Amino acid sequence: MKVVLAEDQGMLRGAMAALLGMEDDIEVAGQAADGLQAWELIQAMNPDLCVLDIEMPLMTGLDVAEKLKESKHPCKVVILTTFSRSGYFQRAMKAGARGFLLKDLPVSELAAALRSVHAGGRAVSPELALSFWEAENPLNEREREILKLAGEGLSAGDIAGRLFLSAGTVRNYLSEAIQKLDARNRIDACAIAEKNGWLD
Repeated sequence: MKVVLAEDQGMLRGAMAALLGMEDDIEVAGQAADGLQAWELIQAMNPDLCVLDIEMPLMTGLDVAEKLKESKHPCKVVILTTFSRSGYFQRAMKAGARGFLLKDLPVSELAAALRSVHAGGRAVSPELALSFWEAENPLNEREREILKLAGEGLSAGDIAGRLFLSAGTVRNYLSEAIQKLDARNRIDACAIAEKNGWLD
């Protein structure tokens, strides 16, 4: 299988490429130092699979995955992460990623996961899967609805009008959501909820 590897830390990228290249059935066809380069390589090389670091300059691994889904590109996506944030996982799955793995996985396990994804399966590091089950959305449906509208720039009065509530009730929901998310204000609360995939 032909693989494009995207990781912004040069040493780690080089080591992973060298070790994966030792596997009989894996060819590292290209290496990228940022998301944009990864996107361009995937377009040029049509690999079977791309392994994308989640945090990269210019475009994140999730941005690349979303673009691939949008353009209906057949390349399968495996996301590598050091973060066990459930929002990242939800966004990756929504973007069609087939794998979500920890970066410090032994290369033999990474190769096995790539084979499984290539064969049409999924691969998620068990430690990540466990933490995602535990990280439930703290917001109730009404709080999500109100935060979403606040994120679109609507005032408490506008939101109240749209949802047939009083402005005071809307402010109560907002302050409840801000507290639950340990946010500084409603803008911060929107950003936190958005990042964790809790507004969908």
